[in-house]
Amino acid sequence: QVQLVEAGGGLVQAGGSLRLTCTTSGHSGYTVAWFRQSPGKEREFVAAWFRGQNTYYTDSVKGRFTISSNSAKNTLYLQMNSLRPEDTGVYYCAAGRAILSSLRTTDAYAYWGQGTQVTVSS
Repeated sequence: QVQLVEAGGGLVQAGGSLRLTCTTSGHSGYTVAWFRQSPGKEREFVAAWFRGQNTYYTDSVKGRFTISSNSAKNTLYLQMNSLRPEDTGVYYCAAGRAILSSLRTTDAYAYWGQGTQVTVSS
């Protein structure tokens, strides 16, 4: 079982940056990912680090967000630059034994953090 705790959310103006941190109980060998959820919308995929090998992003954040992982420190990061109001939401980190074809789906992840709120003002 993997425990995850997010931190680093907050209020930022459009164009600004935030770095989210997810502290885990150990995620070596897992696929780890960030998802977000806005009011009235389903939880959506943001970025994933696939089994410590490759990174994947949803199109809307490519070139602006960077996912990274430090297994030795049991920490997952999401660096978010050039933030937009549409990036607003609760951001969750997740871990699971996802396969490549499913890593963008919530069902692929068995373990979730409690979420951290990100609000981008226009």
